[in-house]
Amino acid sequence: MALVQRSANRAIVTLTLDSPANRNALSAALVGELREHLATAAEDAAVRAIVLTHAGTVFCAGADLREQAAEGGPQAGTARMLDLLRAIVELPKPVVARVDGAVRAGGIGLVAACDLAFATRSTSFAFTEVRLGLAPAIISLTTLGRLTERAAARYYLTGETFDGATAAASGLVTGCLDDAPALDAEIAAVADALRACSPQGLAETKPLTTRTTRAAFDERAEQLQQLSARLFGSAEASEGMQAFLQRRPPRWASG
Repeated sequence: MALVQRSANRAIVTLTLDSPANRNALSAALVGELREHLATAAEDAAVRAIVLTHAGTVFCAGADLREQAAEGGPQAGTARMLDLLRAIVELPKPVVARVDGAVRAGGIGLVAACDLAFATRSTSFAFTEVRLGLAPAIISLTTLGRLTERAAARYYLTGETFDGATAAASGLVTGCLDDAPALDAEIAAVADALRACSPQGLAETKPLTTRTTRAAFDERAEQLQQLSARLFGSAEASEGMQAFLQRRPPRWASG
């Protein structure tokens, strides 16, 4: 069955992450389907913009840790992640995230790669990497340009959860809505605004807004992928990921 559902309405394509069994984790299959849909939308002159959303109570849990273990390491997974984030940033059409559920680790990188992002107040975010012996290396390419420096330091370093209102105040998302109906109304309003825009105007304007992020990819992507691979291969990260999968505190946790 498809892990990414596609629907279209008056020049707006909606892509829905639909793998609730693994909390919409970024498996090879899900990423592959999402990349294919994005590429198709990019080439379709009838498509003005893409809305990226999710089925279930989790937008995206980040990397599929079980799959990475089965693949013998993080190299394939980190390469897929880099390719996906860059594809969204460089897509010649706006991508709008609609979030009404938990977002963790790489899932936050996905939200931040989108041009616009809207979440409900009850949505929860967390950069969980630090609690697994890792670092938000690759997703720093899309999130550091969104978050204020103080917010990045707090939530990168503590792994604390924060809600949609905090995400909006820190710059991670464009706006925070009270509930799902209000969120859908906002997405509909943004979609109507984008339908009124020139395809050429959108295609030429988006590179102006993504210049800093694209430069970060060009300058740091390889270095950050190597950092991610080194951390994933460490004994400390192995303990952190095992503890996560076994639903127990890691050995270093205290208190």
